Amino acid sequence: MKGGTAGPCLRLQSVSVHYGERVAVNDLSLSVDPGEFVALTGPNGSGKTTVLRAVLGFHDPAQGSIELFGRPTADLSARERALKVAWVPQTESPRDNVRLYDYVLYGRFPFHGPLDAETQEDHAVVRRVLKEVGLADRSEDGVLSLSGGERQRAILARALAQSTPLLLLDEPTTHLDIGHQLDLLDRVRSLSRTRRVAVVAALHDLNLAARFADRIVVLSHGRRVADGTPSGVLSEELLARVWGVVADLELDRRTGLPYLVPRELSVDRPRSPTSPFVGPVHVVGGGGAATPILRALADEGYRLTAGVLHLLDSDQETAASLALPTALESPFAPIGPKARSQNRLLLEAARAIVVAPFAVGPSNLANLEDVRPFVPRVPTFLFRTPPIQERDFCDGRGEVAWRDLVAAGATEVDGFDGMSEGLGRLFSSPPATPPAARVAPAS
Repeated sequence: MKGGTAGPCLRLQSVSVHYGERVAVNDLSLSVDPGEFVALTGPNGSGKTTVLRAVLGFHDPAQGSIELFGRPTADLSARERALKVAWVPQTESPRDNVRLYDYVLYGRFPFHGPLDAETQEDHAVVRRVLKEVGLADRSEDGVLSLSGGERQRAILARALAQSTPLLLLDEPTTHLDIGHQLDLLDRVRSLSRTRRVAVVAALHDLNLAARFADRIVVLSHGRRVADGTPSGVLSEELLARVWGVVADLELDRRTGLPYLVPRELSVDRPRSPTSPFVGPVHVVGGGGAATPILRALADEGYRLTAGVLHLLDSDQETAASLALPTALESPFAPIGPKARSQNRLLLEAARAIVVAPFAVGPSNLANLEDVRPFVPRVPTFLFRTPPIQERDFCDGRGEVAWRDLVAAGATEVDGFDGMSEGLGRLFSSPPATPPAARVAPAS
């Protein structure tokens, strides 16, 4: 990757980002230099993901400015942006079982015009980054055959293939075991030090942030509340004030780095400023389709429920990791009456419904059918990419159920931005009284 750029790689000056009238990021200023590894931390709803998406141009600031290498991001084309910054999302679910080598080669697209062929340099870069992330022996395998940890490293490899001087990572250790977490972050830190690549990573784990980052920036309710070295930032007081957790501060005798040992929730645990009105939002998914939606909405501060999800499904694991009330069904079983009843309670309590682009088969068709009675009174957002026709595996009944939802008033959205804008408008004005509804307990 190319470094050596004079001045900061990234600069945010008094940036605020809104979803409707709700403020997600508030007056944030931040500067990142070449070769610096900055960890963005904070509780769910603190604005970490929103900051990264604003840098990428997915959200326009309501005020303030964002610069990449001295140039306003608004002045950069998509290709110019892709040559300066690479992006590793929380999770990604490839729809096609492309060869891993070709999947990583996608990272070289910004260097070519539409009709240009790959060069020897492109192939050399792909071989190198696959080796760097420990996947050289899997280069001929389909990307869908990779494990969760291998797929996350494949996403990193594709980003590294862009050879950009700035790398953004959004919860890159999601779904990784501790060994793969340490391995991935060690590779990223080595990249920042040996090639002067600037790294900004959103991390939930303060101890991982302290171990690998040069700086820790703590966000709370969209504002920066701490910024400095791990030793200067981590404290028992910070964890109690921002996360509402009582902890002991210890020092690693080998590295001298601080780490926190949580003990219990604080009596004065902070609450989200948007509670109790930002939600609940009920997310319908399955097969991993809802995972990025759940994590993005959780980071934006929404209260969430989910269902019906099958046990051992990746969406179910995500919902469990976020401690969400969830309607559950046995693995691989058709959705039965008990799960449907529990799911209807969650739908009844919802102030909004989001339907992920999940594959619809006979075993989960009920997830679409059970949304229909609630659409006239509960704002419902349907992710329409990929089209329902491509993921309907129940002889057209999935498409019929989808069209019934649209006819009843559900809104089709193309992605996260459409969903965020719709929810932002919905929750910009809280109701006069909170809705009274029964909520099924978490299973």
